[in-house]
Amino acid sequence: MSDDLSEAARREAERKADEAESRQPEAAPPVDFATFALSLGSTALMHLGAAPPELFEGGQAPPVSLPLAKQTIDLIAMLEEKTRGNLDGEEERLLSQLLFDLRMRYVTLAK
Repeated sequence: MSDDLSEAARREAERKADEAESRQPEAAPPVDFATFALSLGSTALMHLGAAPPELFEGGQAPPVSLPLAKQTIDLIAMLEEKTRGNLDGEEERLLSQLLFDLRMRYVTLAK
């Protein structure tokens, strides 16, 4: 019986999500590998204090968090390692350049 409730709740949640999506003025761009990697990179940049303050409520960026930045950089490195041999050249370059830039920024702040 609880499975019926969870199934009904799942359908209701999907219906509400579809309604909310239909009210959005513009659809989100499709998610591909580059979008995913750049999203992780943006998160790392935010933790490194490199995100523009005007993106945040009150115009103040969150404080720098080196542990969270390192965790996100490590996540991207793990993604690079686990996908090695399965990416096209452009995707490999994207990850490599993203990691290089984020690591350089991290080292500069960690000094």
